[in-house]
Amino acid sequence: MSEDHKEALAVGRAEGRSVRAYLEALESSKPKRGRKRTRESIAAKLERIESELDTADALKRLQLTQEQLDLVQELESMDSGVDLSELEAEFIRVAKGYAERKGITYAAFRQIGVSAAVLKKAGISRAS
Repeated sequence: MSEDHKEALAVGRAEGRSVRAYLEALESSKPKRGRKRTRESIAAKLERIESELDTADALKRLQLTQEQLDLVQELESMDSGVDLSELEAEFIRVAKGYAERKGITYAAFRQIGVSAAVLKKAGISRAS
């Protein structure tokens, strides 16, 4: 394998990682259906669970404990919100070359949630 080939593979892997990171961040920050939970509503639910744990039977205690763990994790994820700006900038830098190599269209990116504005900045258009 030539050095040029190795370098091209390395570039492709790096671009793939950048595209994947941006798409995963988009997916994780997508609004969920229903009412949005707040820190206060999660804290209130955790208090209710804490009070129910004392009197719950073994199976209910197991379910409440899992719900408690899920809520704590949700609360922590609120604190560590994903900074899309840095991932977006990297996506914009590499997306056009990646899309051309992989045969990915504007429509495919749009269908999974990439905004038209981001695609335009990346140089990916409907005609591409």
